[in-house]
Amino acid sequence: MTNAAPNGRYDIVISGASYAGLALARGLSQALEGSARIALVDTRAVGGTVPAVDSRAFALSAGSRRMLSALGIWDRVADAAQPVSAIEITDSSLDAGIRPVLLTYENVVEGGEAASFIVPAGPLGAALAEVVAADAAVDILAPDEIEAVAFDAARVNATLRNRGAVTTSLLIAADGRNSPLRTLAGIKSVSRSYPQIGIVTTVAHDRPHGGRAVQHFLPAGPFAILPLTGNRACITWTEEADEAKRILALDDAGFLDEVDKRFGGRLGRLALAGPRQSWPLELHLARSYIAPRFAVIGDAAHVVHPIAGQGLNLALRDVAALTEAVTDAARLGLDLGSTQALERYERWRRFDATMSTAAFDGLNVLFSNDSTLLRAARDVGLGLVDRSPMLKQMFVTEAAGLTGDVPRLLRGEAV
Repeated sequence: MTNAAPNGRYDIVISGASYAGLALARGLSQALEGSARIALVDTRAVGGTVPAVDSRAFALSAGSRRMLSALGIWDRVADAAQPVSAIEITDSSLDAGIRPVLLTYENVVEGGEAASFIVPAGPLGAALAEVVAADAAVDILAPDEIEAVAFDAARVNATLRNRGAVTTSLLIAADGRNSPLRTLAGIKSVSRSYPQIGIVTTVAHDRPHGGRAVQHFLPAGPFAILPLTGNRACITWTEEADEAKRILALDDAGFLDEVDKRFGGRLGRLALAGPRQSWPLELHLARSYIAPRFAVIGDAAHVVHPIAGQGLNLALRDVAALTEAVTDAARLGLDLGSTQALERYERWRRFDATMSTAAFDGLNVLFSNDSTLLRAARDVGLGLVDRSPMLKQMFVTEAAGLTGDVPRLLRGEAV
């Protein structure tokens, strides 16, 4: 649906229709069985939130896959998803003639399910948008944006640039790392920039990858080879900022040479199979995830270094936790924007996201350097893990999003 409610009254308003906002709209509508009127606001038309050609791909955890299945999304992207069968990790200088594999492990959880899947951004964004657009409980107010908000004990009053005033019991910011709505709600964040740029592209290669993902730790940052369906891979590459600018300015042949130099010749001849894209790398962490009748999720709550490829998984954990907290409160007869529901959400998510942000930041500091001493220490540590099946399985289960107090959606269960 695309028109605002005649009286401008909603139970829930979500600002931001990228992956987290779309998943939350679907999750809340499904869990509340269509009883709540939901508005989804975005500055771009829904369905146009992902570029028509997008080289990005996401390493979705088994928990995220189960959640998308429970939301009716996974079947729409399954054909484009590549299960990751195993993971290899190397740590070497760029000009090393040999890159020994220091750690390798099978990427499966109990029952033989893959612990992660590589899913291209385009099909995932399109599937989410299609399902939400067909949901009668969700009004899509786009293109539009919230320009002002006023909170009181009973509701939130929001002023939209194009559609005027709406009121809601619960307002949720899913509007990105520089969230305007987070600022309007008075929530501050801790932020800093990395001296690195993220580069992503898609390549085709001669030999099959066998579902094996590779993480090369190079002095400028990690270079990840993520298997896609067919003889293709998504390259997610962290590079020192000035060097990244030089590489990005090269023609296709020069750019491919730089990719090949880091790829290591492991899968034969390479060819570019998608555009190159880039973005500055930053860390953002909201000081609070909630305010009265207000919550932040996804990049509005936390932006992490891509070294572990967990950004979208963390966002989907937010979605699962907030959906469950709000729905459980509603079933107890509480207001959808009740303090109890929002405080439960913050307790559930803030510690995990904060620890993840710190851990990925620390890994980047530890691995993105050319210190001989640090490399020796890293290599010893990776070797110890490689010789411990118990440690490897623990890491796989954690990365799969199946440890701790897991929300029902991430277990693949209806809320």
